[in-house]
Amino acid sequence: MKNQHPGLFDDLPESADEIICGVDEAGRGPLAGPVFAAAVILDVSRPIAGLRDSKKLTEAKRDLLAPLIKAQALAWAIAEASEEEIDKLNILQASMLAMRRAVEALKTVPTLALIDGNRCPVMKIQSIAVIGGDDKVDAISAASILAKTARDAALVALHAKYPHYCFDQHKGYGTALHLERLREHGASPVHRRSFAPVREVLELHALRNGVVVETVKVVKVEQTAQTAQTMDLLAAGGFA
Repeated sequence: MKNQHPGLFDDLPESADEIICGVDEAGRGPLAGPVFAAAVILDVSRPIAGLRDSKKLTEAKRDLLAPLIKAQALAWAIAEASEEEIDKLNILQASMLAMRRAVEALKTVPTLALIDGNRCPVMKIQSIAVIGGDDKVDAISAASILAKTARDAALVALHAKYPHYCFDQHKGYGTALHLERLREHGASPVHRRSFAPVREVLELHALRNGVVVETVKVVKVEQTAQTAQTMDLLAAGGFA
């Protein structure tokens, strides 16, 4: 395989049979929704212009490139790890899980995975971590775009189910609007309970509920005591 990125991957194995996929994730930082990942094997005979880190592209540009990537790539796959898995494993390990699922879902089995970032998921194939790879390697850029557009679409769908959180606007990130709605309405089933802002809201609501319960108990005790006192007065003829 000819090294198309001299100086960046000088240790790549030289093989005409090497099948490389780019892998990236989207949605580590948000307070709600799954974390997504994508894996893409590009067709070198069908280059796609405009590929770069999805975060540096406008939403309109991402939406134009995503179907083009799906149409022209040799293979692509999108996977996710749920909110429950994020809370159970932690966000880093859940991201690794989503990336591994994406690679394993490819219809063409790659021999090498180039992973955006500084660490790789445990997989059966060789993998290399590429810091800043989503803006250096076309296949990783393509994966970045597919993961981002898929996750954005999922959050728009969640907005239809939970409209008071405005997921369609902030895509689950901790914006001022999201935090305001989170404090007002409490956490939804799709919020990540292990994330500090969500955990704090859950604790606050639990505390409030506890105070309400205690208040109700006190009121009931007072009402019971007043009722008993009234009955005693009636029995003794204490009312005029």
